[in-house]
Amino acid sequence: MYRSRTDRMLGGVCGGLAEALDVDAALVRIGLVALTILGGGIGIPLYVAAWILAPEGAPAPATTLV
Repeated sequence: MYRSRTDRMLGGVCGGLAEALDVDAALVRIGLVALTILGGGIGIPLYVAAWILAPEGAPAPATTLV
């Protein structure tokens, strides 16, 4: 799993996880919020740990205007 460089709101963790799981990033973000609320706040340290441990993905390919 890599952190996304293109689909990111904060650190790119949810975007990268969504790419790895081949789902929409909004669903992963909703799941993280639900985990945080229903799990007694466990989603926050999990997100921070993934932010620190997961490497950033490859840069998006450059587009050239012709």
